[in-house]
Amino acid sequence: MFAAEPPPNLARLVAERESGEQRARLQYLYQQSVVVEEFGKNGSKVGEYREAREVIFSPTGERTDQLVGAPQNRLLRLQMTEEDFRDIREVQPFLFTKELLWLYAVQVKGEEEMDGVPCWRMTVKPKQVFEGQRLFEGEMWVDQRDYAIVQSTGRAVPPIYKKGHENLFPLFTTFRGRTSDGHRFPVKTFADDVLPFSGGPLRMRMVIEYANYQRFGASSTVQFSDVVEPGTKKK
Repeated sequence: MFAAEPPPNLARLVAERESGEQRARLQYLYQQSVVVEEFGKNGSKVGEYREAREVIFSPTGERTDQLVGAPQNRLLRLQMTEEDFRDIREVQPFLFTKELLWLYAVQVKGEEEMDGVPCWRMTVKPKQVFEGQRLFEGEMWVDQRDYAIVQSTGRAVPPIYKKGHENLFPLFTTFRGRTSDGHRFPVKTFADDVLPFSGGPLRMRMVIEYANYQRFGASSTVQFSDVVEPGTKKK
């Protein structure tokens, strides 16, 4: 069952919900793995980057992000840049908070069902990108019942072109799962894209997984339900 009309202040309601999700996520431990693969002209994998991180709390309650072992970098043409790592932290999870709302032009594009969840489909585009900013451009699907983001699809912007240097970024989709206490946290980001470098197109694949969310001080791991996998159902 779909709602008749979206509320006129839908973007603000989503941003308020997201600000709450951000505050809640800061109270959780979790593990994050990143795998980036590159492919040759014949379609076979020729290079790979892997890393694993843990978000943990010290005995005094200080939250830290640390690598688990050393990253494994066997990429050939691709290079992981400062912007790539920043995007993994800030853009791929895409928490659309009140602090970010003023940066974006948002439009409601209609209703769409995501694996049984009635959603508003919304486009999100930066009004302007200042030097040094990393922003999101794409679409997000918002649960009509509680204004939680269910899925986002887009890319990090802007691409960076400098003399002798190109830094391009893939189209990705981030899926969220609902925790037992009602939050929707990122559980997986997936990208499989061809980047149009001037030296020739390059296909790459990226998978970021977030696992074992656990509220700091709790004794059990959070279980997810309503995890949205690739694919949508349109009404």
